Amino acid sequence: MILVGTSGWQYRDWRDRFYPAGLPQRRWLEHYAERFATVEVNNAFYRLPERDTFAQWRERTPGDFCVAVKMSRYLTHIKRLREPDEPVARFFDRATALGGRLGPVLLQLPPNLRVDVAALDATLAQFPSGVRVAVEPRHASWWTAETRRVLEVRGAALCWADRRSRPVTPLWRTAAFGYLRLHEGRAKPWPRYGRAALGSWLDRIEAGYGDRDPVYVYFNNDPGGAAIVDASALAGIARRRTLQITRAPVA
Repeated sequence: MILVGTSGWQYRDWRDRFYPAGLPQRRWLEHYAERFATVEVNNAFYRLPERDTFAQWRERTPGDFCVAVKMSRYLTHIKRLREPDEPVARFFDRATALGGRLGPVLLQLPPNLRVDVAALDATLAQFPSGVRVAVEPRHASWWTAETRRVLEVRGAALCWADRRSRPVTPLWRTAAFGYLRLHEGRAKPWPRYGRAALGSWLDRIEAGYGDRDPVYVYFNNDPGGAAIVDASALAGIARRRTLQITRAPVA
């Protein structure tokens, strides 16, 4: 099952493209959740929302909606995975207000953070049992057998990532679920993805996960509404292949 959505929903240039002109911004989440079944929340990375905010997102979305949340940069970029117990505990003290809406937690590492398998292992050990964690390293030194083994032992997914319609990470399967972030395509208008690129990613998902295990796919190419168009296009291609995929607007 592919769960497709975008990285965030509050973009001003989506007005008139995705959000009707007369729809107030305070109703955008409801509009989005009627059309997609999942979203990745990026703003938690910059400033961790209060527990009440997570609770409001739960109340404003349908029961089948899933919210993936990006871990606070305090843990990844300031502490750089050191002393992870307090940042992880504080994160879950707030994010658990999502209840059943809480999906995977994304741990995106700084691009200048070199491999430290012991620190990653100690960090993953702090996460509550049953929580899905995806890790997005961004320094090439992480691509080692030791990194892969820690992810597998901890049941954490290596976040597959794309830039310019090309994978920038190994295509390791390390968990019972997958996680893919698409940052920038090569099609026009920029930063759109072409149909061939989207089809190639579906090929990789099928080869790695089949059609049963959940794979979370988020488009992070938000300028100009590209993420909405591409998420819808991916869903359309998947349906034509008779793959299971969550709801998305018709492209």
